[in-house]
This record gives sequence, C-alpha cells and structure tokens, in this order.
Amino acid sequence: MTTIIGLSGSLRKGSYNTALLAAAKSLAPAGVTLDVRTLHGIPLYDGDVEASEGIPAAVATLKDAIAQADGLLLATPEYNNGMPGVFKNALDWLSRPPADSARVFRDKPVAIMGASPGGFGTILSQNAWLPVLRTLQTTPWWQGRLMVSHANKVIDVDGKLQDDAVRQQLADFIAGFVAFLDANKAQD
Repeated sequence: MTTIIGLSGSLRKGSYNTALLAAAKSLAPAGVTLDVRTLHGIPLYDGDVEASEGIPAAVATLKDAIAQADGLLLATPEYNNGMPGVFKNALDWLSRPPADSARVFRDKPVAIMGASPGGFGTILSQNAWLPVLRTLQTTPWWQGRLMVSHANKVIDVDGKLQDDAVRQQLADFIAGFVAFLDANKAQD
C-alpha cells in the first residue's frame, strides 16, 4: 500500500487546487491512498509562539502524516507570480523545530501540481517551490509537473473536473508519481 499526502495551498472553499487533489484521489491507481489535506488551522508562524507554546496541534498532526507517508503532493495556487504566503507559512511551521525537519522532509519524494484561472497554470509558483524543496532536502520528482491553466473552465462550480484531456493528464501524472515512489522504495 502506498500513501501520499496531498496538500492544497489554498484556504478557499471553492479552491481549484483542492478540487484538483480530489480528482487526483479518484484517479489514483489501485493500492494507492491519496490523503487530501488543507492548511486550515495552521496559524501564522511566530517564533515567540513556538518558544512559549510549542508546535500547534494542527501542525504536529500534519507533520506526523507527512513523515509517515510515502510521498507528498503539493497542489499550489499562484498568487502574484509566486507561491501563496499561506502555503509557504505552513511549510515554515512544518519544518520546525529544525531538529525535526529531517524526520518530516529529508528524502521525502515530492511532486508539484497546480491549477489557476490564468493562462500559465502556476508555472512561476511551482518554480518558486524548488529552492524551498531543495532546502528541506526533499527528493522532488523532476520528470513531472502538472500545470492546469484556465481552471475556471475545466473545474465546475461544484469542484468537479469536467475536461477529459485534463483528467487524462492528471491520471498520467499521478501514475508517474506513483512509479517514482515505487522506484524510491526499491532503492531503500
């Protein structure tokens, strides 16, 4: 059994990226569990809060889930040609304290995808994640990224993926990431 944590970088109820993860969950190959998570409940990072209260419960729960999973799938929006601050904030919390970051991220296989109503499908946001993933010592899947442009035309108001071509791209993307995970397991 393969477990992937799918993390949406949007808090919006009608998030295209959360919808993309839900579609990916339904398209995952047999024997694969895609556990879709959001950033709800993760506060703004504050070192004083960390020092006085420790790691918030929502952060600790997500850290444990990522650490135990075989892979991490980031579904990133693109805001002002970059990664969303709320998503980066979550990764900042997830990497705290520094001594625990390796348990969560070191050598963790990671894939990036994203959906945007714009015409470039989150390419700049995905590129902005690469130095962060390198710093966290993850193992990014370099052979695949999925960039869904004009998401408002392929995902309906109920969050359902309506475009057959995008559905096939998503199915191929998930299958490719799972093959990458299987290859990493074989090396261990």
